[in-house]
Amino acid sequence: MCGIVGYIGYQDAKEILLKGLEKLEYRGYDSAGIALLNEAGTHVFKEKGRIAALRNEVDPQVTATMGIGHTRWATHGVPSRRNAHPHQSGNGRFTIVHNGVIENFQEIKRDYLQDVYFSSDTDTEVIVQLVEKFSDNGIPVEEAFRKSLTVLKGSYAITLMDVKDRETIYVGKNKSPLLIGVGGNFHVIASDAMAALQLTNQFVELMDEEMVIVQSHSKTIKNLSGAQIEREPFTVKLDASDIEKGPYPHYMLKEIDEQPSVIRNVVSKYQDRNGEIAIDSNIREAMKGSDRIYIIGCGTSFHAGLVGKQLLEKMADVPVEVHVASEFLYNRPILSGKPLFIMISQSGETADSRGVLVEIKKLGYRALTITNVAGSTLSREADYTLLTHAGPEIAVASTKAYTAQLAVLTILAYDCAKAKGMDIGFDPVGELSLAANAMEIMINRKEKMEEIVWSYLSATRNCFFIGRSVDYFVCLEGALKLKEISYIQAEGFAGGELKHGTIALIEEGTPVVALLTQASIAGNIRSNVQEVMARGASVCMISMEGLEESSDRLVIPKVHEYLAPLVSVIPLQLIAYYAALFRGCDVDKPRNLAKSVTVE
Repeated sequence: MCGIVGYIGYQDAKEILLKGLEKLEYRGYDSAGIALLNEAGTHVFKEKGRIAALRNEVDPQVTATMGIGHTRWATHGVPSRRNAHPHQSGNGRFTIVHNGVIENFQEIKRDYLQDVYFSSDTDTEVIVQLVEKFSDNGIPVEEAFRKSLTVLKGSYAITLMDVKDRETIYVGKNKSPLLIGVGGNFHVIASDAMAALQLTNQFVELMDEEMVIVQSHSKTIKNLSGAQIEREPFTVKLDASDIEKGPYPHYMLKEIDEQPSVIRNVVSKYQDRNGEIAIDSNIREAMKGSDRIYIIGCGTSFHAGLVGKQLLEKMADVPVEVHVASEFLYNRPILSGKPLFIMISQSGETADSRGVLVEIKKLGYRALTITNVAGSTLSREADYTLLTHAGPEIAVASTKAYTAQLAVLTILAYDCAKAKGMDIGFDPVGELSLAANAMEIMINRKEKMEEIVWSYLSATRNCFFIGRSVDYFVCLEGALKLKEISYIQAEGFAGGELKHGTIALIEEGTPVVALLTQASIAGNIRSNVQEVMARGASVCMISMEGLEESSDRLVIPKVHEYLAPLVSVIPLQLIAYYAALFRGCDVDKPRNLAKSVTVE
């Protein structure tokens, strides 16, 4: 959610911080700020709204070779300049930015800071005031910072400057992601490598309950007991130029268009020299040695997991459960004897999913992460990783990451079936290639989706999506896309469930999008369509070639039924896109949402 950038070195930090924050805009935020430290003191600039508004506030005459910056997504206190980061201690000595949530901030105020005036409504300000309190009691700054971290409960990624020390930035991390970028004579601090790729591709990962003393030529990592830790940097293989949207008006449209090439790329990445699908043998053995798979995800990744369940069960005869991460964490089901967990996350930083991973690792269970980001927290901390190879996804509404997840789950299911000696009569390379072609056909028919929006969604505040079997799971994703970027109240339902209550909401003109790609349920969903039409619904029927009727609004090319979700989701993504455009919404950065959800 929030983003952090810090720099200490030899260049002017101002533009480095601003450009770094711009690279993090895709994560979602409501305010931003930077602090620059030079011989004249600390200069803080912050503003509600976009980075462009912050740029107008920054004094171009101020230069400094160290500084910290932040984009905020409100958790405590309304979006405002007052609540924007950076925050300063009462006497102005210390300046801080923070991602995460301090769960015991009220207790800290009561127990340590009763006589302190707070200038914001945030939980963050208690941290900087606490450091000042300890420092004023004669404790050296490093120890005051360490002691403050031991008091905090919750999640944090913290960067702190001391106006009396222009050679050091203090960093602390627990549950919220934070990296140290390494240069020849500088260091950069970032919550996401994307913010620093213009400077370096070498990063040191930080673990929970660690602190770092960062200087231009050195970095010292310690745990909260004071023991020093040595850790080598890793290389982030990502081209910063990949995130430019080029001629596209929006990242979302670019990312929708990229999906066929992403599927082809996934296939190529998981082929051996003979052109056969092959995954890491350790993952294969882990799958074979498990008696039940538990898929954990949030939002779009949860929907991908629902499709993945069908793929694994139908292809490989593996029992699978799919759980919402935030629910699993606090309401854990009875587990089987030899479980394997699959964590699905676009960013690899999802806080709820990481919470599950931490807990199941304590229990000694193995985990596989399916993610788009190599070197992400979930990837580093899981036993195994399968990358989706989708390239950077910038729009908040996930599109190509979702279809890449489905492609990887298909490959995993096929490999598992093959390892078990099962002959399922399914050629993943050929079928995924055909699916990519079908996706391309649908993408090239954008005008059809634009017409659907004009016909069905131009004057509505709500919309229902219905499907059965795997189509139901795609309907959940289609409804999520529509609601998150167009703000139309949209819900996905299993077709048979509508008449168990929700059909009461159907009235004259209510838009209903019905999806049909599975021959086994064609009659059933057609019957559900008749039910809602009888109550006045305006039905947009999307069917697969071979199952269509003359009245259907859109027919998608025929592909293997296992891969139908790859193709059927394309029109739903484009319907959401054009609905958002029609309503004048910010397509790439919908309100109240963030790309990487790093707080629970």
